[in-house]
Amino acid sequence: MSTLAILTAAGSGTRLGRDLPKALVELDGVPLVLHAARRLAAAGVVDRLVVTAPAGAAAAVRDLLSTDPLVGLPLEVVDGGATRQASVAAGLARAGDDVDVVLVHDAARPFAPAALVRRVVAAVRAGHGAVVPGLPVVDTIKTVSGGERDATSAQGSERAAVTVEAVTGTPERAVLRAVQTPQGFERALLVRAHAAGAARAAADHLAATDDAGLVEALGERVVVVPGDEAAMKITTERDMHLAALYAGQVA
Repeated sequence: MSTLAILTAAGSGTRLGRDLPKALVELDGVPLVLHAARRLAAAGVVDRLVVTAPAGAAAAVRDLLSTDPLVGLPLEVVDGGATRQASVAAGLARAGDDVDVVLVHDAARPFAPAALVRRVVAAVRAGHGAVVPGLPVVDTIKTVSGGERDATSAQGSERAAVTVEAVTGTPERAVLRAVQTPQGFERALLVRAHAAGAARAAADHLAATDDAGLVEALGERVVVVPGDEAAMKITTERDMHLAALYAGQVA
């Protein structure tokens, strides 16, 4: 049996403020999707890679990854969907019966270390059907009821509307985890979860933000393994500068 990694790279990355898809933005002269693929390959536990590409970029992504000696995995590139969930479903459709473990990873987390990849796969192969890496939350977290634009602040003679949110609770920080990718699954469980949640995939406000959420919706158990600071997500230009600190980390 084998392990398939689905690398989602179809996002537009509008919050990064570039004129090309986020996965193709370069850091240290290398596109983010290539950084991510190299680390998946370096783990030594991935047998095949499926990449979901931005619209119109499948050929470019295929050329980029297939010619890189540090990737060196059997590779397939497919068009991504309208949402992340739809993109993962497109990649999952390429998993044959020989695949028993599926990793789902985001090109927006290009420096997830190889050791983290191995840790997730090992937990799945130890009998845990759904595994996510996570980090303890260091900030105090508040739950809120939503914005109310009814407060004002005075600055000299000017008064400006201020959006306020009513606090409804303070979760216990010790039981919170900030979840990362790659996430790992028994293939049959992930297929079942995507089939059950397929109706959510068409729109961003309905689609699952991670695949573990689809498994949770089935009532199935999801476990957390220790994450890694290097697996940070790149969303803004500030994140690009922080991510550069991890560019040389692979093991």
